[in-house]
Amino acid sequence: MEGLEIDPRLLMRAYRAGVFPMADARDDPEVFWVEPRARAILPLDRVHISRSLARTLRRDKYRVTCNVAFDAVIAACAEPVPGRNETWISRRLAASYRELHRLGQAHSIECWERGELVGGLYGVGFARAFCGESMFSRARDASKVALAWLVAALRRGGVELLDCQFMTDHLASLGAIEIDQAEYLVRLRAAQAVAGTGDGAAGLASGVGDAAGVGVDVGLGLPAGFAALLAEAAGAGPASSPGKRIAQSLIQTS
Repeated sequence: MEGLEIDPRLLMRAYRAGVFPMADARDDPEVFWVEPRARAILPLDRVHISRSLARTLRRDKYRVTCNVAFDAVIAACAEPVPGRNETWISRRLAASYRELHRLGQAHSIECWERGELVGGLYGVGFARAFCGESMFSRARDASKVALAWLVAALRRGGVELLDCQFMTDHLASLGAIEIDQAEYLVRLRAAQAVAGTGDGAAGLASGVGDAAGVGVDVGLGLPAGFAALLAEAAGAGPASSPGKRIAQSLIQTS
């Protein structure tokens, strides 16, 4: 599939317009473009975490990283699971997101246990929006821990909109809500308005170029926010940890 990736400029224009690609199968070379009538989003100030998840976060059961194993995360998200033998993440789409990652537009969160990747998620970031694509879990609450870190990092990085695309019971349990496409587009446009100079604002409208000189805009909210979480925890002394601070912040706003 090398060389058949979707043009990153086209892909980012689609996300900025509220549209995203899917495929029917892993080896399907074609993609179709989706604009759901009902859109799931996770309000960053209304995330629900259970007591057990809060305990897992405070214990730092998993080592959590950002953009360390993007390829491994997308490969894990595309693996068959019980009740689902096929995936919408085709080889062509995976290659397209890897290219976006190379350009700084796609990011991942990884959860590790004893050196093994046990959970994570990935998505596309631009301006003050982050579009979550998929997540996976091979250990208890690993994907939920990744999502909790994502929310905390996005908030710290100045992001306003977390798009989850389609509602699931898993997302609903964490506080996701469903809105119609018209309202989603209003929120999406607001998240793309360049304003303010708070955390994460610097660089939101900047661009990078690939080897052919193609520029795509870069949203730095997630990696910048993630780095800030680690720095703040390190500065708080040995009694604190990122997991403890994240659990406390999410409980206060849930």
